Amino acid sequence: MTDSVLILDFGSQVTQLIARRVREAGVYCEVVPFNKAEEGLARLQPKAIILSGGPSSVYEEGTPAAPPIVFESGLPVLGICYGEQTMVAELGGRVSPATHREFGRAEIEVIEDCALFEGVWSKGTRDQVWMSHGDRVEELPPGFKVVAVSANAPFAAIADEQRRFYGVQFHPEVVHTPRGAAILANFARKVAGCRGDWTMRAFRETAIERIRDQVGNGRVICGLSGGVDSAVAAVLIHQAIGDQLTCIFVDHGLLRLGEADEVVELFRRHYNIPLVHVRAEDTFLAALEGVTDPEAKRKTIGRLFIDVFEAEAKKIGGAEFLAQGTLYPDVIESVSFTGGPSVTIKSHHNVGGLPERMHLKLVEPLRELFKDEVRQLGRELGLPENFITRHPFPGPGLAIRVPGEVTREKLDILRKADAIFLDEVRKAGLYETIWQAFAVLLPVRTVGVMGDARTYDHVCALRAVTSTDGMTADYFPFPHDFLGRTATRIINEVRGINRVVYDITSKPPGTIEWE
Repeated sequence: MTDSVLILDFGSQVTQLIARRVREAGVYCEVVPFNKAEEGLARLQPKAIILSGGPSSVYEEGTPAAPPIVFESGLPVLGICYGEQTMVAELGGRVSPATHREFGRAEIEVIEDCALFEGVWSKGTRDQVWMSHGDRVEELPPGFKVVAVSANAPFAAIADEQRRFYGVQFHPEVVHTPRGAAILANFARKVAGCRGDWTMRAFRETAIERIRDQVGNGRVICGLSGGVDSAVAAVLIHQAIGDQLTCIFVDHGLLRLGEADEVVELFRRHYNIPLVHVRAEDTFLAALEGVTDPEAKRKTIGRLFIDVFEAEAKKIGGAEFLAQGTLYPDVIESVSFTGGPSVTIKSHHNVGGLPERMHLKLVEPLRELFKDEVRQLGRELGLPENFITRHPFPGPGLAIRVPGEVTREKLDILRKADAIFLDEVRKAGLYETIWQAFAVLLPVRTVGVMGDARTYDHVCALRAVTSTDGMTADYFPFPHDFLGRTATRIINEVRGINRVVYDITSKPPGTIEWE
């Protein structure tokens, strides 16, 4: 059995990053709500526990707390931010509102050596960390000592070496704490003694066996979207059960230039996976005629996708299982203790789930993986690199990159502009540096003069963002000569566009609508 770490979620926005950092150290981990700790301990049999941050204050009535079994288990425990505070409060210490709150970069000073910092920091070290707290520890429980301080946090890091309990007021999981990943790796590997043998190769072998055990001789259908997640899920399942799998590719006409052909080529010719290619562009465009509200567009596309998929599944007949490319962030969000099952999360990305009336059992082989891990698995499965590294693309496709009414003419214009932009990004060697780049056809037209003729055409907006975690993003600082070259190509080669602008706002990476 692979060594593992259990992460208890107290509602932090960056709990997923803790899991990512631990897995980067080669140690498998899972996130469960704090109130499901006993179930997680029994199922996972972890070698250590991490308590995440959260928005609550431990001194207020009804705030979340770790169940006693966490501290009675004999396992090493690391508390992060709120996790440190709840550990202190539960073990006999005291937490109070901070006189001076800390949000953002701060400097800590290590005043004592401890196992958590071994090989990372030593006594006397000063280094940058990321703080985000309005409360602070005022009095330590018995057995603890202070190992690091900051200007506004006299207990920035604490340790009870005998029980292997540690707490840090800062967030080691975010990139703004440069040595944070090493500290989390230290906790998992050195303090907890995890072997660090969790790899994509090992996951692939285990996943194939799980699929075979679950499916047996049954038949599986899988809906392909043209994206990485569903493709990796399909190839993995096909390696496990062969032609018991049939893929259904609903081509709604809202994909990027050439993507539909790439999907068909990859699955039919390269992998020889049974594939039903449903050409439904006319159906989708007819339903979208006159629809301008962005949420209405998404719901229309989602409803039609379900109808078309269900109709094709009935034609195939005999399927008992439905394969989905559900990822671990979706699983975490769906069981968040603060919100329960997610209904509106990332609504601009998703087009709706399949109805219960289909009576199919789910096969979700990627539900333990993050996006970057899915790409690693894709490489293990032999998927082409240009497919694996493809930028994220939302379920409703180009429909949300055409603010206002979606028409065939607008889609054709946008597809060409988008392809030129991505071509220039690749030529500049920037495609894998940028997390997501795309073009948007704005709902405005401008007057221009091209040659000796007056034009009244569309405005195209370009957007490119960088992201290390897919949760926060900033615009990519293209040099002016790149933007000038790209804009010139778009205006010269795409009939219907006479102006190009570049969006430099810093939004979450999925926030791409202008409606």
